[in-house]
Amino acid sequence: MQVLNKTVFYGIMVKNGESGRIMLKKYYPYEYAESVFTIDYQKLLDMGYRAVIFDIDNTLVHHGDGSTPEVDALFRQLHEMGLKTLLLSNNNEERVQMFLENIDSPYIHLANKPDPAGYLKALEILEVEKSQAIMVGDQVFTDILGANRCGMASILVKFIRLPGKIKIGKRRRVEKIILKFYFGSKSSRNRLGGICLKER
Repeated sequence: MQVLNKTVFYGIMVKNGESGRIMLKKYYPYEYAESVFTIDYQKLLDMGYRAVIFDIDNTLVHHGDGSTPEVDALFRQLHEMGLKTLLLSNNNEERVQMFLENIDSPYIHLANKPDPAGYLKALEILEVEKSQAIMVGDQVFTDILGANRCGMASILVKFIRLPGKIKIGKRRRVEKIILKFYFGSKSSRNRLGGICLKER
């Protein structure tokens, strides 16, 4: 994907008007959450979801890091609730297996997100329908776009970055613009009715 700078991007939106806004909807998640820990998974279960597909890097842990006790506990909680899980990553198998050291979950590595093929393969492994699975990830251009392409609900979480790190890449800057339009669209936000836990 060619990443446009901020000025060019806004110029395209202004020129195309409503059609430009419609174009952006393919990047919109169903919901937004601050982190994987603020999602109300019981509500998802009550709504009929039976499986959660997670991205790893900058979604569950910082890029390249191993899992944490908190993440391990989250997966145990989900499995005890009866939710199936799967890791869908564009990274190599060695990295995914390192992350899964203390987690019992199937995975797909080198998934080539946003290609829908990986998502559809995940559904086969999990033995669920599209309507029963939800994608959780931190990138609109991979995790969310891929889910939208195959007709799967999605939750975008705020990407994890190291304390004190201020600079972000070009793609993240464009994501911020897309999210500005997303948060300004009442019809696009909270399509699952709000799935965030109240702050503790």
